[in-house]
Amino acid sequence: MTSTPGIRPRAFYGAELRGKRKAAGFSQDELGALVFCSGAYVGQMENATRRPPPPMEMAKLLDAVLYTDGILTRMCEAMEQASQHAEYFRLAAELEALASSICEYAPMIVPGLLQTPGYTRALIRASRPFAGEELIEKNVASRRERAQLLDGPEPPEVWFIVHELVLSASVGDAAVMYAQLARVVELIEQHRVVVQVIPMSEGAHPLVDGPFRVMSFNDAPPVAYTESAYSGQLLDSPALVASYTKTYDLGRAAALSPDASLAMIRAAMEDFAA
Repeated sequence: MTSTPGIRPRAFYGAELRGKRKAAGFSQDELGALVFCSGAYVGQMENATRRPPPPMEMAKLLDAVLYTDGILTRMCEAMEQASQHAEYFRLAAELEALASSICEYAPMIVPGLLQTPGYTRALIRASRPFAGEELIEKNVASRRERAQLLDGPEPPEVWFIVHELVLSASVGDAAVMYAQLARVVELIEQHRVVVQVIPMSEGAHPLVDGPFRVMSFNDAPPVAYTESAYSGQLLDSPALVASYTKTYDLGRAAALSPDASLAMIRAAMEDFAA
């Protein structure tokens, strides 16, 4: 499958599904009843706010019901094979690109959307000392592709809370850290992101349990995403998402103001100046 320029693969899949459904004369509710999901969920797949769960099984069901000769299954397979992200992060990355707002907490490293190639390269080299250069560069390219959403004409509203450790923990050499913090300052000054810092003096704080993000959408319910070293979990339970949202709001209250945070980031950047 070759996706249309400017259309993300998941959106292309959704557009194809919508066209096949209408050609078959089904409403979203009618198609949903045939593939054991709600009409609303069919709409979310068509609008690319959700992928089929599990993707291959649903694609096969849709192909069978719509008599599409396996096209949706082949498209789904192509998307899975083309993904450069770790399997556990693929859906989160797709939703990230569709989100209207993203709120993320990072306790130890600069969040992926803010990373420079040099910082990403040094980070991956440190965590995977035996990785080949090809694998490292693949990961660097993947992260840079994600970060492009901040440079678009209508980027999502993105809010980061980071611990002060993120600013002082040296990843790579001083030049890498200086360039990385300069990039964060640049994005803040361009009003592309809001960043707050939780200072070391805060001690225990509402976000102490670890990194997570909450993503909101214009036409779909919000989701939360948590991640550890080699796994991630996407959560769409309304109660759980509400709990993470409340925790994030408490974290905002515990962190320095955006202006004070910017001053701290600038000071940390100067500490790495040559």
